[in-house]
Amino acid sequence: MAETLPEPPVAPPGPDLERLRAHLDRELPGTVAGPLRAELIEGGRSNLSYRLTDGATVWVLRRPPLGHVLATAHDMGREYRVMTALRDTGVPVPATVHLDPGTEVLGAPWYLMAYVPGTVHREADALAALGERRVRGIGEVLVDTLAALHRIDPAAVGLADFGRPEGYLERQLRRWSAQLDASRCRGLPGIDRLHQLLAATRPDSPAPALVHGDYRLDNVLVAERDGRDAVVAVLDWEMSTLGDPLTDVGLLVMYTELAGVGGGLIPSAATAPGFPRSAELVARYAESTGRDAAALDWYVAFACYKLAVVAEGIHYRYRQGRTLGAGFERAATMAPLLVEHGLTTLKGH
Repeated sequence: MAETLPEPPVAPPGPDLERLRAHLDRELPGTVAGPLRAELIEGGRSNLSYRLTDGATVWVLRRPPLGHVLATAHDMGREYRVMTALRDTGVPVPATVHLDPGTEVLGAPWYLMAYVPGTVHREADALAALGERRVRGIGEVLVDTLAALHRIDPAAVGLADFGRPEGYLERQLRRWSAQLDASRCRGLPGIDRLHQLLAATRPDSPAPALVHGDYRLDNVLVAERDGRDAVVAVLDWEMSTLGDPLTDVGLLVMYTELAGVGGGLIPSAATAPGFPRSAELVARYAESTGRDAAALDWYVAFACYKLAVVAEGIHYRYRQGRTLGAGFERAATMAPLLVEHGLTTLKGH
């Protein structure tokens, strides 16, 4: 009877495991101990993340989406650089392992980082099961970690040239308008009006800081440390730069105010009993940083505009059949909800 051979490793679309293994053996000899296996980590809607293992070690591989990659978006080198720079600070990040800025191995730039065990909290029911005291603590440590990021001196960690804070908000509006134009595949009532209002009411920025660009509860990993819930890794740094720190605060407020909207289009975790309300998060941030964060309407509306553009890009890729994982079909209904909230927020301006 013929011997049954084991099936070769199966890879989801994205990483070519044979090329990947050959590259790692050449660049990091001795790192990979056995055949590589990869599985897509569900939940991301922009860059793709894969759990990669050789049977002995687990890593996370990050690469851009498989199609319709917009200029300036999905910057692997940017993510890798900022996480490497933050390694020894009070902001927890996964350890970086290897960056490949070329396209020969996977058809796009990619990098490896350490796998960090932890929980991504997206749904209210799962978070509420922890009890109100722990839920409140997780909300507080979420904003405390953001405050720690904004207190870092970029020059002290080698990031003095990581962005141009002068004119940051004006450039952001231009950038996201250009991204929208590159992803237009349908009419979206109100989004151009929202852009016009944002441009007309743009505030003066406070002192600049290192900005994450997409800071929210489901972009961090939470785990117990010394009997308390802690943020053990901040993820998804593709939009990070030097700029106006209140854009991060406005985004966090927007995700809190719209939690669970659209039947789960926006994660519902912030609706769990005990999670701090947006005013509490802002007050805690202001106390921790000494920054005036009272007038946030513009920043919340800008967060709505930015996320609406992201949603349109996702919808564009979905219509092309270039998305991996579940849930992308819902992106079509996300942008109108965000535009409406942004316009409502700016109504008094």
